[in-house]
Amino acid sequence: MITTGGDAGARRGTVLAGATALARDLANCPPAHLTAVRMAELAEELGAQRGLTVEVFDRDALLELGCGGLLAVNGGSAEPPRMIKLSYRPDGAARHLGLVGKGIMYDSGGISLKPADPIHAMMKNDMSGAGAILAAMCALRDLGCPTAVTGWLMCTDNMPSGTALKMGDVLTVRGGTTVEVMNTDAEGRLVMADAIVLAVEARPDAIVDIATLTGAVMRALGTSLGGVIGSDQDVVDRLIAAGAHVDERLWQMPLEHSYRADIDSPLADIRNLGGANGGAIHAALFLYEFVDGVPWAHLDIAGVADVEKPGGWRTRGCSGFGARLLADFAVGFGS
Repeated sequence: MITTGGDAGARRGTVLAGATALARDLANCPPAHLTAVRMAELAEELGAQRGLTVEVFDRDALLELGCGGLLAVNGGSAEPPRMIKLSYRPDGAARHLGLVGKGIMYDSGGISLKPADPIHAMMKNDMSGAGAILAAMCALRDLGCPTAVTGWLMCTDNMPSGTALKMGDVLTVRGGTTVEVMNTDAEGRLVMADAIVLAVEARPDAIVDIATLTGAVMRALGTSLGGVIGSDQDVVDRLIAAGAHVDERLWQMPLEHSYRADIDSPLADIRNLGGANGGAIHAALFLYEFVDGVPWAHLDIAGVADVEKPGGWRTRGCSGFGARLLADFAVGFGS
């Protein structure tokens, strides 16, 4: 645990740097080496070392839980899915934080296949949200975090095959909400919907989700700023402050409820894609459907998850963005 003293800042910096290095290593790992199953094995190994309780849910357990979003996205993959639940429980914790991470171990786009360009080659980093949560939670004990934290990591490939999710399909996520699939490359919000429902059932004081979710956020904010959208301004402000503190900067975008009609479906409760414009907001509005009044914020890190040109402390490749931010936020959330 880090306490006061002349070298406390240096020791805190070392812990946070280690979290970023872990998140980078996970996201940079080739997808054939880091499958959903291997991610779960690593979480169990690291959790045992870092004071975390780790529960792993396989396909049968996900069927029992009714996690139709994660199971549908996994439909085209030869690799089985895993949901990883991480729990950190310090003595005397007065507040509880829920974290939800997108863990698409490789995203081909599914039937809505991505073009064969450099962006496609980067899609091993589509699990950066889940990686950031695992890395951040591995740092909490050493940081002396007073907040109880639970993380849900939703891990699968998104692949095309004869059994893959199709455009026009209607699936049912946990809790019973039906979703019309307009594009199989808008898969992250499907797997995260299941996890947000599970997080809501745990009744935390706040939920934060993190995902490489939309190209639209990159178009809006470029590659130096992550996007944050939320239902609770205090949570959003704390996240922005934590990002400034650790140099992982966020910019707030609106949860514009007048756009909600863009994701209406004539066949289901909701569809997974809106119109041509406002894609980052449409994605956030989709996730907001499952929040059920719990204070919530969404981090879209699609633009900042990879560094093309190194500069400052940022090396080329996957950035590990979010690990330091979430750890700093969790520590401060308990006060």
